[in-house]
Amino acid sequence: MSAEEITSSVETIEIEAEKIIEKARKQASGIILKARDEAGRITSAELSLKEMEKEQEQIISAARKQADREIENAKKRAAGIREGAGKKTGKIVERMVNIVTGAEVK
Repeated sequence: MSAEEITSSVETIEIEAEKIIEKARKQASGIILKARDEAGRITSAELSLKEMEKEQEQIISAARKQADREIENAKKRAAGIREGAGKKTGKIVERMVNIVTGAEVK
């Protein structure tokens, strides 16, 4: 496997990791949007102002926490993908060095 192929493989993995993070961000945005919609629905109902504000804050807070969890999970998955790529690259480089130097390939 050539250095270009290794670089291409690592870049592909990094792109996939970025896609996962972007997907989590979109999901988080959707969650927050739904929370705002729900808060707006509550606002239009006949509740006291203090009750509305309290419930609105609870909904938005819960949505933010869920969005943060989604983003954090996506970052962990992306880090795992990157770590795996680094290990694979190291093994490939070691194999190439062994081939070039004539060392016994394991």
